[in-house]
Amino acid sequence: MKGKISLLLMLFFTVLTFAQKTVSGKITDEDGSAIPSASVTIEEPGKDAILAYGITNSKGEYKVTFTSSEPNVDLKVKAFNQKPLTKQISNSDQTLTFKMQSEATEIKEVQLKTKMITARGDTIAYDLKAFDSKSDRTLADVMRKIPGIEVNKDGSILYQGNAINKFYVNGKDLMEGGYGTINNSLPKDAVQKVEVLENHQPVKILQDKVPSDQAAINIKLKNSVTMTGRGEVGTGFGDPWLWNVKLTPMFFGQKSQWVVNYKTNNMGEQVENEGNILAFGSGWEGKRINAAQNDWLNVENASTPNLPVKRYLMNSVHYLSANYLTNIDTKKEWELKANANYTNNTVEREDIVETIYSPRNDKPGSTITTSTRNNFYTDKVKGELIFTKNAKKGFFKNTTSFSQFWNADRAVATRVGRIGNEAVESPTSSFQNSLSTIIPWKEKMVNFKSYISYQDDKQSLEVSPANYLQILYKNPVADSATAINFAPGTSVIQNFRLKTLETSHSANISFSKKGWTFTPQVGFDFSSKNLDTRFNGTAIPNPAIENDVAPSFEGPAYQNDLRFTEFNPNASLGINYKSEAWSIFANAPVNFNSIKAEDELRNVHKSLNKTTFTPNLFVQYSFASFWKASLNGNISNNFGDVQSAYAGYMLQSPGGFSVMDPNNPIPQTNSKSAGSRIEYRNPLNNLFFNVNYSLSDSKKNLLASPILDINTGFTLIQYREQENHAKSNRLSIEVGKYFPKFKTNASVSYSNTVSKSDAFLDNIQYLSKNNTQSYGFKLNNTYFSWMSLDYNLNFSRNKQDNIGLNDKGGRLGINKGFNHNLGAFFYPIENHTIGFNWDQVNTSDGQNKYNNAFYDLSYQFTWAKKKVDFELKWMNIANRKVFETYNINQATNSVAYTRVQLRPSQVMFTVKFNFK
Repeated sequence: MKGKISLLLMLFFTVLTFAQKTVSGKITDEDGSAIPSASVTIEEPGKDAILAYGITNSKGEYKVTFTSSEPNVDLKVKAFNQKPLTKQISNSDQTLTFKMQSEATEIKEVQLKTKMITARGDTIAYDLKAFDSKSDRTLADVMRKIPGIEVNKDGSILYQGNAINKFYVNGKDLMEGGYGTINNSLPKDAVQKVEVLENHQPVKILQDKVPSDQAAINIKLKNSVTMTGRGEVGTGFGDPWLWNVKLTPMFFGQKSQWVVNYKTNNMGEQVENEGNILAFGSGWEGKRINAAQNDWLNVENASTPNLPVKRYLMNSVHYLSANYLTNIDTKKEWELKANANYTNNTVEREDIVETIYSPRNDKPGSTITTSTRNNFYTDKVKGELIFTKNAKKGFFKNTTSFSQFWNADRAVATRVGRIGNEAVESPTSSFQNSLSTIIPWKEKMVNFKSYISYQDDKQSLEVSPANYLQILYKNPVADSATAINFAPGTSVIQNFRLKTLETSHSANISFSKKGWTFTPQVGFDFSSKNLDTRFNGTAIPNPAIENDVAPSFEGPAYQNDLRFTEFNPNASLGINYKSEAWSIFANAPVNFNSIKAEDELRNVHKSLNKTTFTPNLFVQYSFASFWKASLNGNISNNFGDVQSAYAGYMLQSPGGFSVMDPNNPIPQTNSKSAGSRIEYRNPLNNLFFNVNYSLSDSKKNLLASPILDINTGFTLIQYREQENHAKSNRLSIEVGKYFPKFKTNASVSYSNTVSKSDAFLDNIQYLSKNNTQSYGFKLNNTYFSWMSLDYNLNFSRNKQDNIGLNDKGGRLGINKGFNHNLGAFFYPIENHTIGFNWDQVNTSDGQNKYNNAFYDLSYQFTWAKKKVDFELKWMNIANRKVFETYNINQATNSVAYTRVQLRPSQVMFTVKFNFK
């Protein structure tokens, strides 16, 4: 670990030792008046490549930092109505003042040609027209072609490989992180440009005081008041009858904004995730979460293939959402936001899996075939109310949210000749309130934060007939793990309830001086979790064991009545520094952890009192206009949860019981991680790239030690007290460039991840090792007027070993994957578009190959006057009904050959339109 940290430091400081030089000064006209907005660039002689650039401020002052091995460089100055100036200067630090001669700038034509990418400070602006193609309709369609930006199917955005922290439209944050709806439905014709706000601190009072390493996106519309939106209505042929409806009207004004969204389909499109919180802003704004259930009990689930969701999702979804923002004061500092959404979704899934358990030491292997047919029912509603004041002289934000779930899952599973019907009911109620305020006090800032959360989870799992199960338990007579036999014609029911209360309160005061901000903070966190479980079933003696005693489920061994509490007073010192070149964030918290786990049923009383120091650090250095280098590191501690402290048997899934030893201590995990990053982004030549290296080490005091019945695949999950480690290191590289002459955006990527972890299986200790390599290539081209092309390629290789568990060196297997997506659009006649899409997903275990190809064909006619599209689309032309693949499961020392049911061939007719 120390050697790898040294490597990180060498990588970082190698960058800092580059021969950086700075040229500064002032630009004036012939009369000595300052010239603002003049561009100053540094270039190597004889080369058409800009090393660095700067823009003069209102006083005509400039400052440019660059790196070059040449003894001399060219300095060029350009300004409107001034004669361009070029001077060769020495490669050294110096101050130069220039006086420019007046010269009228001739405008040859009346129309103005805008630059497709412009940069000013930490803001990079992209002219959307420079990147779109004839087939693009929405903002997300075009943003996928912008260099340095990635857009996922749910609308989430990555910039330089990292998630953004805010998404604005005309400077307002209507969606509060759930921006997928706008990104996927805002017509491109309404957008003037996309702005990337690098190093964005969303809390205005903290700007220039507390740095940020994340970027934000601001969508600048053509009009300050815009009524727009996108709609689709489609129907199709298939089994059953197909439909697809999308209606998303939007309004963006100077005082208020709103978006209403209704989407429904049964043709395999996953629209319900667009409302998820994708950007979480700054920790100074308080705490926001994607409310979710504590899913402890589950039916057996059919596999999901590594395919685009539209290929396998058998769904029937209705998703309705509404978002509203308005200013409630004349200064437009206070905002009220109200968000609500409702989801009703039904999903069907089916698979067949052949699992081969490898021999280990003296135990033979086996092969088990299982099949699972699922029905998942989602019914949930969420409401949120947010009051915000975000001004230079103060900050206030209160977020109140409520969520209710009425979910249910069903499964029919077949295993070693047994058929079981499984059902889970899981209603959940959830409430959260988060408050954060920052008050200026003379030269200081005082911040108060408060978070309260309450959640009530109820679940029940029923399996019928009970003798489908082959559950393992610790037999007190045989002193080993044996199987429970259930009475024929009976059912088993596992009941579960968890009540969770979490609170967090803190106060801090910030002092700022000469770019430094010091923030001492005190606070306390408290959480209480009450777990109550019961298992009901009728067991009979196992005839294979002499004098076997069938377990009684009436006793405490199969019940839980656990109260798990955590009290955490804490104190910390935050240190921030912000200058033109440096950004530093450090936090040094001390936590006083007091944890109790009490179970009166089995007279268990566990406690832990421990003081921990968990510092974290982020350092970023910007140099030569286009370069950034950063280091980060942190130490964290986790002391388990109620999920790792219960001591009674619980049937969390029909695959087997889970149980914790009452004599085991409270789980403890100590994690250390470090990372470095070098980033280059040059909007002048449209080149972007980044290199990342990270490593981590997690130390735990408890190690999972499952017992596996390789004849049925059922397991007993238990834990043993033993120090163990999970280590990983990852290297990733991404390079992207836009070629304006060819209207082509291309990028290549590479990543290599190595992970090692201690593991146990059937009382055998071993080392689980995993090495994954991935290569990627993306290309977008709109050069030809008659065609546009999108191509994505990914190749992966995953080698997995269980050293010490398997014979012959521990090799478990190699999993190779190859997938690509080709989207081509042809425009043979004006307003007519022919589209072709090809998805190819291949996997291999080195001997067997599984090739899965999918083809789609579409024809679209555009009624240009009304801006309406009529599309006829044929999906899965080859009518592939089954996806075949190969996977490795290190935890069970097995490989699995899987066949998953897919959506059949289908034809859709869709009308697409803008609301205005």
